Amino acid sequence: MSSESTTATEGARGRFPLDTVYQAARMYYLEDATQGEIAERLGVSRPTVSRLVSEARRAGLVRIEVVDPFQDETVALAERLQVVLGLRAVHLAAVTHQATLGADLAGPIATAVEGMGLVPGDAVLMSSGRTVSDVAHAGMPPLTGVQLVPTVGGQADPTPWFQTNEITRAAAQRSGAIPAFLFAQALPSAAMRATLDEDPAFQHVVGLWGRAKGAFLGIGAPVLTREAFATGLPVDDAVLHEAAGDVCLNFFAPDGSPVEFPGSERMVRTSREVLAGVPHAVGVAVGAAKVTSIVGAVRAGMVNELVTDAATARALLDTLG
Repeated sequence: MSSESTTATEGARGRFPLDTVYQAARMYYLEDATQGEIAERLGVSRPTVSRLVSEARRAGLVRIEVVDPFQDETVALAERLQVVLGLRAVHLAAVTHQATLGADLAGPIATAVEGMGLVPGDAVLMSSGRTVSDVAHAGMPPLTGVQLVPTVGGQADPTPWFQTNEITRAAAQRSGAIPAFLFAQALPSAAMRATLDEDPAFQHVVGLWGRAKGAFLGIGAPVLTREAFATGLPVDDAVLHEAAGDVCLNFFAPDGSPVEFPGSERMVRTSREVLAGVPHAVGVAVGAAKVTSIVGAVRAGMVNELVTDAATARALLDTLG
């Protein structure tokens, strides 16, 4: 049987001689030889060369790296923003697009997770918000054995990115984490809020809040610019209009000071004080419209790390001088 016949037979069952696979890959990737040249030198057909090159990639003999042309600039930008904002860390995506935001932020999110040093049993908090929801569905790294915990109520909110249990479930499903759930509205009635304080399931979640090692926290935009709100918020209250944003429904002014309104004491939310004690409280926000909100969240002490993109980082630096 000829060499061509032998190779074709082995190719038909998905197996080629390793030395032939290597030689084809070496000539193709290192010598820039054409498939016709490789076929002639190895005594095989052009289709077989294509299969050999594909087999080399499947077998791990070829490693292809796509180099980010903005990497050095992005790293320098992150370091500068970290210093200006006084954060523990800033993790930047070079470019993001609204349609692929979760996937675009996957790299910075993974870097943030790596810095947390998580082990099975650790707790990580998940807030509500459009960006965190996108990350939960498309940008979470492996978190096997880690507990993911919602930070605010929103059990039956009609807006998907305010459904904190669903956000937590999706993030856990993608990452291999263990979800906890919070069966409460964002702003329950006074009677219902009183019963929560006696509910063992609710107290379990509150306990996880207090020992969380990390958190992914959406940073809400200034109230007057928003198109959607969590159910029950008094959106027409003039006091709330002063808010530059919120983290876990803890609203704040541009200087970070609290913005409260009648009924805010009933909010089901992780408090400012608890968030301030989380070792890796990662704010997640993208867009020039969030600049004032990001600055306010940092001044409020509710985030100590930031995941965003390069365009937002530049806008922040321009604002902060």
